[in-house]
Amino acid sequence: MSGSGPLVLGQAAAAIPSRSVVVLDAIKHAILTGQLRPGQNLVETDLAQALGVSKTPVREALKTLAGAGLVTMSPYRGATVRTVDDEWARSVYDMRLLLEPEAVRRAAASGQDWTAARSALTRSDSASDRAERSLANRDFHRALYAPCGNPILVTVLDDLRDQTALLSASAWTRTPSWRQEADEHRAILAAAESGDPTGAATLLHEHISTFVARNFGDGAAPEREPRSTA
Repeated sequence: MSGSGPLVLGQAAAAIPSRSVVVLDAIKHAILTGQLRPGQNLVETDLAQALGVSKTPVREALKTLAGAGLVTMSPYRGATVRTVDDEWARSVYDMRLLLEPEAVRRAAASGQDWTAARSALTRSDSASDRAERSLANRDFHRALYAPCGNPILVTVLDDLRDQTALLSASAWTRTPSWRQEADEHRAILAAAESGDPTGAATLLHEHISTFVARNFGDGAAPEREPRSTA
């Protein structure tokens, strides 16, 4: 695990008190950029040496990433980067299709300040790599659904965020479609800002369905009519 990236991150980890958070972010970024490849073994000793830390924060980070769906743990192979396959991708996005448009519809119907969503779009536009772009897009979607008024619904969608980031980063290596998705994000936000909750929900459903069909086959959930605002 040689290279200037991990060494720089290791120096940063040594300088910041919350070392576990820095280690977690460093490993997550390496996974999302493809520096740590799907199926690759994640050896605690190697990661700790590259990051300039002990094995304890690395072990904690791998457990957290396993809970987020980015890493798989096996009694035989240990920790490995999650392998992306179409079936898993469609399962993740099917959950989002079932829940996220309704959450965004509710948020838009309640009249929100969408500053955080606009900020996430700006960060996505100026991202230097696909990991930064994917994480900014993840934050954009959260800014849309977080004000839905149902904390359990928000928690369920939050649990899918890192998996979505891995899937989108993986898809962009084959089909770099982020410019199209950025335009779709702007249209969704415009609908929410204009007070059109049904329009925002419909555009979001189309946005997710199109992404799945383009990158992971046509196994997405069928089109659903958004619920009435009444």
